[in-house]
Amino acid sequence: MSEHRDKPTPSILEWAGGLAALERLTATFYGKHVLNDPLLAPVFAGMDSEHPQHVALWLAEVFGGPDGPTGYSEGRGGHAHMAGRHLGRHITEEQRRRWVTLLMDSADEVGLPTDPEFRAVFGYYIEWGSRMALIYSGDNPPPIDAAPMPRWGWNQTPPWQPGN
Repeated sequence: MSEHRDKPTPSILEWAGGLAALERLTATFYGKHVLNDPLLAPVFAGMDSEHPQHVALWLAEVFGGPDGPTGYSEGRGGHAHMAGRHLGRHITEEQRRRWVTLLMDSADEVGLPTDPEFRAVFGYYIEWGSRMALIYSGDNPPPIDAAPMPRWGWNQTPPWQPGN
């Protein structure tokens, strides 16, 4: 058996380059793109200066695997906190799509891996997560304490069940 096959598959977080890579991503995304975008800037007006770091911690926890970091949950309150930050914001589909596009552009800009496997999993979560934000921002959001912190893996995604 080759030496390469003896190594465990890295988590998505490890594959991405760790927390530092996600911090570069979110700093570029919010600082360079979101705050200068006419469609998204109003949504993020008054954004806490630490917001990019908080989102990086969120993504690290989501992509860190079952035994990965828990910094967002421990420091910010996990899924309930993130969902609560979207309540009543009435995000539009156009804003959601712009958010996804600019985040994926930022991933290219900061040099996140471009292999198809990573980008498929990363893009799948970004699409899923942004649609969850849209649901939580609407008029009839699901209970925010019902859903666990999502943990994204290479071959799995957490099931979402409306009303739970």
